Amino acid sequence: MIFRKRSPVLIPAILLALLTCQIARANLVTNGGFEFYTGTAPKDFTSNSLPTDWSTGGYVYLDAPGTAVTPPGIQVWGPFPNTSPQGGNFIESDGSAGLAFPVSQTISGLTVGQTYNVSFYQAAGQELNDSGATTELWQVSLGSDIQTSAIMNTPSQGVFLWEPQTLTYTATSTSELLSFLAVGSGGVPPIVFLDGVDMESSVPEPSAFMLLAGVGTVIALGRLGRRATAKSSAA
Repeated sequence: MIFRKRSPVLIPAILLALLTCQIARANLVTNGGFEFYTGTAPKDFTSNSLPTDWSTGGYVYLDAPGTAVTPPGIQVWGPFPNTSPQGGNFIESDGSAGLAFPVSQTISGLTVGQTYNVSFYQAAGQELNDSGATTELWQVSLGSDIQTSAIMNTPSQGVFLWEPQTLTYTATSTSELLSFLAVGSGGVPPIVFLDGVDMESSVPEPSAFMLLAGVGTVIALGRLGRRATAKSSAA
């Protein structure tokens, strides 16, 4: 009987603990899918479309679904997927040296010494009417820590389809700049695509662990109470 009375309290406590863990792992990047903008409608230069919370320029475009193979701006050889696995808008950048420009956002609320996973989708292509095999990647930095995504090998007049990437960083400040720079080589020009940027703590925050420990205590007390009741009934 004692166990049954505690169950209504125990279940919400467990749900609250799980919810807290989810909050601790919330995406720290805003507009990671590039759906929101304050300027012209995509497809257009990001300096005109102005994707919300992102700073960028140069030969970087905000593409609407299905516009990677259509004008204005850079057109790549098809067939190219209308959208990434994220869906919606995405970034298209010329990866040629001197033409690429960083796509950046300041990330706040970091814990110094904490590790964070930066995940995203990447793809690649070659501008329509050009030829020559190319290689592409994203140079991704958080503060002074610079890493690179997996190299994409794009055949002449071809595309490299969307794939997921995850890089891990350790925060050295409570606020750091997250930046993506397209890098390409080989046939001209190598075009690099980006979508679904997500940055989360690699482990739950300490508060989540404390709450889970509290739930464990409640469970243990419930079991002890049930055993005590069973012994009393037997006596």
